[in-house]
Amino acid sequence: MRDAMLTTIDNPFDPFDDFDNWRAYDEAKGYHSCGYVARIAATSDALSKVDEQIEIEKAIDEIVDMNVFGLYKKVVRNIL
Repeated sequence: MRDAMLTTIDNPFDPFDDFDNWRAYDEAKGYHSCGYVARIAATSDALSKVDEQIEIEKAIDEIVDMNVFGLYKKVVRNIL
């Protein structure tokens, strides 16, 4: 299984290893990437953790695909 995150090309922080600084930078720039993903992802309390991760990754892929200005990118990490 893997975990995916949405980030921006200018954010110097790793959202996996340094989430607090990553989020502070993201919000200071006005991107609010977490909120963006939350608005797009079709999540539900009825979904399993795995299914929720799949939906979040689908939303990230959609955002990156529709990324007209080239600002967003997807980063992934394999998890056990």
